[in-house]
Amino acid sequence: MRAIAAAQRAAIVVHRWLGVALCVLFFTWFTSGIVMLYHGFPEVTPRDRLAHAAPIDAARARISAESAFATYRATGALSLAVLETIDGRPAWRFSAAGADALYADDASPRRQVSEQTLRASAELWAGPNARFVRMTAMTVADQWTLEGALRTMRPLWKVDFSDGQEIYLNGGDASVVQATTSSSRAWAYVGAIPHFLYFAPIRRHRDAWRHGVIALSALATFGALLGVIIGLTRFSPRARFQRDGAPAHIPYPGTKRLHQMIGLTIGVVAVTWAFSGMLSLDPFPPRGPAAPGLLDVAAGALRLPPPDLAPFGSLTIADALHAAGPGVVRLQPALVLGEPMFVATFADGRERFVPLVGAASDSIGSARTIAALRANAGSGPLEVSVLDAYDTYYHDRAHPLPLPVLLVTDAIEPGSRLYVDPRTATEVGRFRPADWSERWLYHGLHSFDLPWLYQRRPLWDIVVILLLSGGVLLSTTSLILAWRVVRRWTIRRRNA
Repeated sequence: MRAIAAAQRAAIVVHRWLGVALCVLFFTWFTSGIVMLYHGFPEVTPRDRLAHAAPIDAARARISAESAFATYRATGALSLAVLETIDGRPAWRFSAAGADALYADDASPRRQVSEQTLRASAELWAGPNARFVRMTAMTVADQWTLEGALRTMRPLWKVDFSDGQEIYLNGGDASVVQATTSSSRAWAYVGAIPHFLYFAPIRRHRDAWRHGVIALSALATFGALLGVIIGLTRFSPRARFQRDGAPAHIPYPGTKRLHQMIGLTIGVVAVTWAFSGMLSLDPFPPRGPAAPGLLDVAAGALRLPPPDLAPFGSLTIADALHAAGPGVVRLQPALVLGEPMFVATFADGRERFVPLVGAASDSIGSARTIAALRANAGSGPLEVSVLDAYDTYYHDRAHPLPLPVLLVTDAIEPGSRLYVDPRTATEVGRFRPADWSERWLYHGLHSFDLPWLYQRRPLWDIVVILLLSGGVLLSTTSLILAWRVVRRWTIRRRNA
């Protein structure tokens, strides 16, 4: 019994001082988590790029993809071929970065980007009501350009506008790579930035930031778990404790009692949130690449970049644009289910398919897609079914994914799932058994991505906000108790 009592006292001491060290962090996590339900970190998404893209002028698009590629780069493999509007002119782009471009009206290559071009690109994005203020060359990554490739992308230019918009452009091709507004920055400062400790002076040291956040999350998980254990051992259903001369379920008065009551209610959630948040940073050694399976073989029948642009010369670019209809912002040669055709994309994300022979259509179709998947899989035990509603592994709260989709499974690898949009013949989702930890230990525990709850809104919102609010109350009592501990310790030190 003495050993148990000593262990309990030690656990209380450790929990108390971990609470002193981490109470502010817990309070920040819970409060910023409420904000992040609806406001994330500012970013430029593919949807944003399409929405801000200018339609292609069919009358000026005279150079075929094959001719443009041969003119600009006589040797080398084709990595990408996309027709877009660049500098107000139709142009072929042959790399994802956008630097390798050739104008489709006179076959001239795009040369050095001028400051006037950069400003024009930013003004087009910002809109006609935004007034230009200044343009600045970025030599060091700031708060909004610390993510991914932005942290090392140079030259990078920032353009400020009078309405609070800040547009960041790649100096190599004048493409917009980041965009913020006064509102998105304000929400980020009370949401994503404190939640992930994304403060620029810290985030610039990427490895140190990552290891530091992992360590803090691990300590937070341990401290919260200790609190749950202590709370359970210091709770008596039979009221065996004494408080003010009367039997009590909890031996503590005041704020301590409230802290234990809230901890007994949502303490387990605090533990799982701290632990799953740590998993978002991949604290464990990465797994090796998975060996290609039957689903990978089947997916090879879907949309692919063409190895050769010669077949596309049978249809002029102007004719392809006219067949697709007005408003096309992107035209891309592709092999769709093995057939060469042009894929026309509109500003709202819709796609239209223009075969080299025959009429354009809005959909590839389930029958053709299923037949291609089965043909590519050969004699493999491939199962294909039509999914009309979201399931456990296929859904998205922010941007609804397309429905219906084809669910493709492999009997040899149970649990693997491939989701294919039959309208566009593209892969829109995938799940492997090796993804279990990310699906359940991260998304399941951190986002409450539970099948019976996640797809029911506003029920999901209500449950998560209530739990986060409980976490705010729990961390508020922690702040009060931590202040008292530090105050007593300070007084004792002063008296000593």
